[in-house]
Parts: sequence; C-alpha cells; structure tokens
Amino acid sequence: MVWHRSIVAHMSATPDRPLDDLQLRYQRVQQALADEIQRGGRTPGARLPPERALAEHFGVSRVTLRRALDELTHSGIVVRTGNGWQVASGAMSEPPNELMSFSEMAAARGLAAGGHVLERQMRAATLDEAEALGLAPGAPLFELERLRTMDDVPILIDRTRIPLSVAPGIEDADLEETSLYRTLEDRFGVRPARARFTVEATPADPRRAHLLGLETGQPLLRCQQRSEDDAGRPIELCEMVYRYDRYRFRATLVRGG
Repeated sequence: MVWHRSIVAHMSATPDRPLDDLQLRYQRVQQALADEIQRGGRTPGARLPPERALAEHFGVSRVTLRRALDELTHSGIVVRTGNGWQVASGAMSEPPNELMSFSEMAAARGLAAGGHVLERQMRAATLDEAEALGLAPGAPLFELERLRTMDDVPILIDRTRIPLSVAPGIEDADLEETSLYRTLEDRFGVRPARARFTVEATPADPRRAHLLGLETGQPLLRCQQRSEDDAGRPIELCEMVYRYDRYRFRATLVRGG
C-alpha cells in the first residue's frame, strides 16, 4: 500500500529523535491498544475514536499513531474503514459443511454485506467451463466479478459464472449489493443445495492487492467452488479470493474404515 510506504518514509532518524525512540513510541501505542481490545474493552466491529483524539490520548504524533494502527492491521486486530478505524470482527467462515451466501454469513455476524460490481459480461463457455457445468462448448454464460465487503471492510473478490440455461435473463438483474443466491431462488426458482470446494494459497497480484488493501505478493486464499441444485445439476462456477486474515475454512473430517 502506498500509504504504508509513506509512513515508513517518515520514520527516519533525526538528531533529536533517534529511530529507536520512534520505534518505542509506536510499539507502546500498538501494545496499549491491543491490550485494551483483547481485554474486551472494545467489542468486534466497534469504531475507534478519531485519529486526532487517539494521538492526543497517547501523547504521540499522528504519524506515530498511524504506524501503530498499521501494525495492528497486519495483526488482524483492527481494520481501516472509509471514515476511520474499527476493531476487526475476526476471520469469517461458514459453519462446518454448510453452504451459505456471503450475505447470509454477514447477517449471521450482525454485519452489513456490501458489494461493488467490477465486471459483468455475457460470453461463451470455455472447454473447461463447459465440461465442469455439463454444457456444450461455447454455450452462453453470465460472468460476474464483485468486490465484497462487510461493514465497508473489503473481504474478498468473487468471480461467478452461471449458464444462461439455468437463469435466463440474469444478466439484467441488479446484483450490485443483492445476494446472488437469493436472486437465483426468488427470481429463477433455482436453489443452490451443495458445492464442491477447494482452497489454496496464492500471492496477490497488483490489482487484487489494491482492491483488498494488501501489498502485492501478500497471501490470498483462493477458493474454487462448483455449486449444484437439489437434483445435482451444476448451476455455478465461482472463484473467490479472500484476504488471508479475513477468512477461515472449516470442515468436518470423518475417519474411514
């Protein structure tokens, strides 16, 4: 993030304020805030006081305060929102073995789901997509890419592909902040019932890093999902890339034999 590098640039030593002293200052603020949050003084999702008030409270400059907040961000303790800072809500996850939409996960945590459409288009299915979805090669698909947020905090980027044979006319639906699963159920009578799911780690490219508030090369959790309806018909392919510190995958494993 450019913002983070600009703060580092201000951490240079001066004759009257050696670098070690500056490091001790931001580390003291970082530890004090972390202790207060972890003792339960501030609940998940709670907004922190404005930067000016925090800087005055700890007796440090706003440059020092922001360095402390940035370190707490990397630790997953606080997150930056559009108009300040708040206590992180922790890594989100679905209950084990339960298929939930992003909006349902947010609602379960008492948070507001949001979204911004990055790209939407109609196109022909590739050979791999056609095979995965049980379609003829070149069959028409609707592709939707969105940045998803919870309480304005970026969580993931998802790229969904749905056959038009499953939901004819879905390309005209308003999906900026509307649940895709709810739209499939209410408008098209299609209920996602189960999904095949894989997870792997991948480094963030410059575009995704910028959208998710990360440095290029920091880890992402890349999830591939193929959803089916109650009859076992493939209805969706989805690629989701999560910030490494904002998603936890849970599963129930059963020993065979």
